[in-house]
Amino acid sequence: MIIERIVGNVATLENRPPHMEYIYMDSDQLVKRIQRLTTDHGNEIGVRLGKNEELSDGDILYMDEKNMMVVSVKKDDVLVIRPGNIQQMGEIAHQIGNRHIPAQFDGEEMFVQYDYLIEEMLEGLSIPHQRENRKLKEPFRYIGHSHD
Repeated sequence: MIIERIVGNVATLENRPPHMEYIYMDSDQLVKRIQRLTTDHGNEIGVRLGKNEELSDGDILYMDEKNMMVVSVKKDDVLVIRPGNIQQMGEIAHQIGNRHIPAQFDGEEMFVQYDYLIEEMLEGLSIPHQRENRKLKEPFRYIGHSHD
């Protein structure tokens, strides 16, 4: 089966079929437009999305009156950084920016993929942080850059 469009998302679905199959994915797979995936029931599917389409947690890739296949994003190993003040926020933003590490923000929290060197840096700067497994809303995106 080849999937070429996202049917919907379970968060906005009113009537669900009685049977659900899950496709467990790492968050970095969400940005891949073409890939082969396997459901938790062993069914293989191919995904070929349009140029500006990306998968998200809860996306429905197939649905009929009896069955649906749903994307479920695995939790990421992240450092959750909670700066106590603007000074700490500036220090950590500068340090992470210099390393070109992608970050995400949610309210007062900053997320970066776990890295022991970043953790050591945070400890050295006395910036509150914690290592956690979290399901993130979007994948980390690396932005190309050079110091020419």
